[in-house]
Amino acid sequence: MLALLASSCSQAELRLQLHDEGLSPGEQQASQQLLQEALQALPPQFRQQLDRRVSVRWGELPAEVYGRAGRFSGIELNAALLPALSDGSSATQQTSRPHGTVRRELLATVLHELTHLYDRAQLWPQAERQLQRQCRQREQSLGAVGLPDDCRGQTARRFTLSDDPQLLDLAGWPQQVGRRGAREQHNHQIARSPDSYELSNPREFLAVNMEYFLLDPSYACRRPLLARYLSAHFAWTPSNKEPCAEGLAYLNAGRDFARQPLGRIDPQRVYQVDYLLAEANNELASRWGHSMLRLVICAPGRPLGPDCRLDLQEHLVLSYRAFVGDVQLSSWDGLTGVYPSRLFVLPLEQVIEEYTKVELRSLASVPLKLDRPQLEQLVTRAAEQHWSYDGDYWFLSNNCAVETLKLLRSGTQHPRLQALDSIMPNGLLDTLMARDLADRTVLADDAEALRLGYRFDSFRERYQAMFSVLQAQLPIEQTQVEDWLGLPAEQRQPWFARADLRTSAALLLLEQAALRRQLLLAQDELKRRYLTGREGVDSTVNKAGGALQQILANSGFLSRPAELLEGGYGLPQRAEWQRLESESQARQQQLRQLSDDLDQEVRALLEPACLAELQAIETNLTQLGEHLRALHKAGGGLILP
Repeated sequence: MLALLASSCSQAELRLQLHDEGLSPGEQQASQQLLQEALQALPPQFRQQLDRRVSVRWGELPAEVYGRAGRFSGIELNAALLPALSDGSSATQQTSRPHGTVRRELLATVLHELTHLYDRAQLWPQAERQLQRQCRQREQSLGAVGLPDDCRGQTARRFTLSDDPQLLDLAGWPQQVGRRGAREQHNHQIARSPDSYELSNPREFLAVNMEYFLLDPSYACRRPLLARYLSAHFAWTPSNKEPCAEGLAYLNAGRDFARQPLGRIDPQRVYQVDYLLAEANNELASRWGHSMLRLVICAPGRPLGPDCRLDLQEHLVLSYRAFVGDVQLSSWDGLTGVYPSRLFVLPLEQVIEEYTKVELRSLASVPLKLDRPQLEQLVTRAAEQHWSYDGDYWFLSNNCAVETLKLLRSGTQHPRLQALDSIMPNGLLDTLMARDLADRTVLADDAEALRLGYRFDSFRERYQAMFSVLQAQLPIEQTQVEDWLGLPAEQRQPWFARADLRTSAALLLLEQAALRRQLLLAQDELKRRYLTGREGVDSTVNKAGGALQQILANSGFLSRPAELLEGGYGLPQRAEWQRLESESQARQQQLRQLSDDLDQEVRALLEPACLAELQAIETNLTQLGEHLRALHKAGGGLILP
């Protein structure tokens, strides 16, 4: 016998047909209740568009398989689970599977397999199919190079829901930059996943996420952009949606280990998003700049507006960087994808100092032309990526510019971004401005750009100005500040006694720059040497090296915060906040202690020549300070502290 279940609506729609032959009355009733619950959970549009009879039967399946759908037949459920469903014990019987109980898993299985049937049945509108035919004709006559932007990737499309470009972007199969619409083959949104099966392919991703969209009240909070996408597609929102936590959780990867790293971003407090470019210098890895995004966040209580650009202490930087777990930087490894690429969230003030004072690189901060929904979706997407993404860094094909462009595409769904390609950070900024996606006018007046924070100049120009003061009084041979800073410290020291008050002040600033430069060189040396496993080193060296190793091992959570939480998926919610706060604070306190230990012992790791130069610069700074105080005293001026 067959039992037919459908909704009470009179119009044609999905019907579930239970094969009840051989089932006891109790088994029939339990099965029908399960199928009725599945029907009631589905969006009305889903049921209407999947207008067919779907047969459901209990059969012999492998123990690990709860159910499956045949391409042309119906759905088969694992008969071994029927007794527990019939006697009611399945509602409390726990499993190791994502949904918890056996009954919940059976319900999710029915919804999962129905989604596969719906996905196979869906075709895009006639206009889309017509565009596909036109694009194929154009490709035959013009070739791939001559295709217009609206045809990029169209000829390879399957016209199903799981093949929708917007879904693929959100799901983790974004369009490859520079590959004319081709999609990435591997999904790197591997952290905080509800079920790793979703990473198999887009079809399974859709089916798994439909389970949670329909059954989990927190889904819209954990995966907000996917929830909005599915709600828009079905013109329907689940009635069981629960309130979300305030703000989007993130971990601040700043180097201030005394600060609690856990924070919240409220997208409604973000006034603008800027493309932030660290301009090039002479280093090979930095020759084309570095791509970042700047979140211009308003201080609490300040309304959205231009004044928010003055709240620099609130601004954050989104920066895709290669996380180097062993600190042994290698150009070859960067070319071959050895390093993980992760989305760091950093304080703007630290980024400005890193690039302008230490690396002597200018920063250009150019507002992107986004409407309000696009901006807030981009901020939300960035938070989702911060918690889920763990990619591979490739210097030429998946670098900071490529990662930033993929985030802009998936986060904003701006149509003019979809056909935009650039693998170089400076080239991406030029293209954004040329396509009227970024406001180039803010850089037209250099002085005004500096005053308003659209540009942050490299300290190189300031150092060169100080060097000009030296040139005016002292008969030095060097012509550029780099040449002066490149001298050994002991060769700069004899000039101190011949300097007047103004020149001594300039020398002090340049010596401070030399100290930053030497510390950067020392850092690079540690990156090359501390894990080489040298034999014969003393216990102090081993202690310092161990502290440095532990800092790297323990700081990974700042770029991969998912490791702080067990279970759950997507953006953390209220129930997880307390654990997240305590775990992040404990890790940060440990990093602070390790940092203090390293500060005391790190010099034992340096080569003698590097250490001697560092000590010589510090001696120079002491002598210059004493010389300046003596000049002030002799001149009757204030004595410097």
